[in-house]
Amino acid sequence: MNKEKKKILIAEDDKFLTKLLSLRLEKSDFEIISSFDGEEAIEKIKKENPDLIILDLILPKKDGFEVLEEMKKIGKEKIPVIVLSNLGQDLDVEKALSLGAKDYIVKTEIPLSQAIEKIKNFFNFQ
Repeated sequence: MNKEKKKILIAEDDKFLTKLLSLRLEKSDFEIISSFDGEEAIEKIKKENPDLIILDLILPKKDGFEVLEEMKKIGKEKIPVIVLSNLGQDLDVEKALSLGAKDYIVKTEIPLSQAIEKIKNFFNFQ
């Protein structure tokens, strides 16, 4: 049976990291969409309706917090968001989670392979 691929939007301004994440997740049979700034992320959320969003907080045009706020305004707050950011302060983590993020990964605290496993496993626990 041909099950539909899960669609993941990666909102990340680091093109190298986006490429790495995309390649690794595509190997696990996910469809990847990417955006490199917050405004583009909002447009793609509206148009593509992804199954999961990987969101950096430090983005050009609109930051990740603004993207989370905007998702509520446009009725897309049900789409799960995993924040993947260099911001590791408790206040940033709490703010992102209070705005609806389901998980928060600090880039510098775990290896990329572990972050990818966490993302892949996300769909197993819904």
